[in-house]
Amino acid sequence: MNWFNDLITGTSIAHSVLVLSGVTALGVLLSRIKICGVSLGVTWILFVGIVAGHFGLTVEHNILHFIKEFGLILFVYSVGLQVGPGFFSSFKKGGLTLNAVAVMIVLMGVIIAYIIHLVTGTSLVTMVGVLCGAVTNTPGLGAAQQTYLEATGASDPSIAMGYAVAYPLGVVGIVMSIVVIKGLFRMNMDKELEKATGASEDTTKMATKYSVGIKNAAIFGKTIAELHSFIDKDFVVSRLCRENGKVEIPTSQTKLFEGDKLRVISVDASKDSIVAFFGELLDMSSDEWHEMDGQMATRKVVVTKHKVNGKTLGELKVRSVFGVNVTRVTRAGVDLVAAPDLELQIGDRVLAVGDEQKLESFANMLGNSAKQLREPNLLAIFLGIAVGVIFGSVPFMLPGMPQPVKMGLAGGPLIIAILISRFGYKFNIVTYTTLSANMMLREVGISLFLAAVGISSGEGFIDTVVNKGGFAWIGYGVIITLVPMLAGAAIGRFVFKFNYFQLMGLISGSGTNPSGLAYSNSVSPINQQAVSYATVYPLVMFLRVLTPQILILMAL
Repeated sequence: MNWFNDLITGTSIAHSVLVLSGVTALGVLLSRIKICGVSLGVTWILFVGIVAGHFGLTVEHNILHFIKEFGLILFVYSVGLQVGPGFFSSFKKGGLTLNAVAVMIVLMGVIIAYIIHLVTGTSLVTMVGVLCGAVTNTPGLGAAQQTYLEATGASDPSIAMGYAVAYPLGVVGIVMSIVVIKGLFRMNMDKELEKATGASEDTTKMATKYSVGIKNAAIFGKTIAELHSFIDKDFVVSRLCRENGKVEIPTSQTKLFEGDKLRVISVDASKDSIVAFFGELLDMSSDEWHEMDGQMATRKVVVTKHKVNGKTLGELKVRSVFGVNVTRVTRAGVDLVAAPDLELQIGDRVLAVGDEQKLESFANMLGNSAKQLREPNLLAIFLGIAVGVIFGSVPFMLPGMPQPVKMGLAGGPLIIAILISRFGYKFNIVTYTTLSANMMLREVGISLFLAAVGISSGEGFIDTVVNKGGFAWIGYGVIITLVPMLAGAAIGRFVFKFNYFQLMGLISGSGTNPSGLAYSNSVSPINQQAVSYATVYPLVMFLRVLTPQILILMAL
């Protein structure tokens, strides 16, 4: 049985793999436990690792350090690839306001952590760990640990311990904030839903669909392109039904004649003018047009050709060249408006309507090869990680900082992943990964990271909680969680007039907390909270990685 004893207590690679795998597997099993509908998720792996480390199941230091850093890189890079395409567009219109409030929430948490350090005398290094746990941000923990190691040449286990003791109530606190603001602000769900769905908004600014009949003799024989120059109103003709009942997809060069029926899309304010220009308003519902569409085929086409990557629908001249109408583009499970300036990316699913033969030509142009999508694009992953590590290692000075700041192994790959997923097509780099592949990469990375952090922190964890103020850290974490969230919600509600669903997404996204989003989704009949979450998440993640590093450097 010597071989078994060596496997359990030794320092071999097999021992390391066994301990890390066992800790991760048990943590994943425990993650299925829910209390009042809330689960700590994969964070159970951290607590199992702490128990393993406490009872002497350790891994050789250098191996553990590599696993921790590489797992963190995989996690943040996968997150960056997912949120990158929507990062810059999130700053438009209402997204800018949402991000401004999210930044306030992040900075309030940092300031409160620093004030607690000054008032109580608790080490600022420890408070960084408490801060990361209170806002449930694991990449921030990794960035703080790496910054401390690079600056001092040693590690401080109190960072991970502070994170571990503050994290559980951090998860619960964010969910509780969502619950509390509903009663605190006396919200009526029916009114909030009406506000969120736009029922009370100015309908003259909303897009509307309607049918018109061609009766104006002045436009007989004119092309749609010519009509746009005759009337100073924006409109789109999505369907054309000839007098003989034949339905077709019009192009800019399609000529209109008496008796033609058009399906028109415009803002409601322009409707009366456009109807008068064409001739008459027809009482034709969407269902009637769908029935007539039976003359044409509908097909979902997947973008798989590299030469199409980054091209807009306008550049491809879908209607004029192929004679088909693109009605919707789905990317990573999100439906996008098929506007002429929409840039297609590998993996997009395009819903098109038209003649079967023309649809086949259109599909060939986009690729439509499921086999190509199954092939992993490893270049984008490993090249991006390499560039991210280089970028994260570049020091830069901030005013008042005694030492230069680095994005580190968390921030560097995250930023590069966001950039490469958004602009990679300009360099013929395909960043597409299936959602399941991205989730697998992300979960493997975070699991390895948490297991390594837990094992390395386990030896002195109990002593820290019982004898070194650990119980007080829990209270500090609750303050850091609740005060910024409630203050940010109040600002969003009374200053910027956010509805409840926007506030739910704002709070969950500001805490980078998937559990909060999961709870919000379970109580909401719409998906506006998910949109708000995705809008603030990229910027918040960046700040959550940067601010712990700044606090660590201030402490040294």
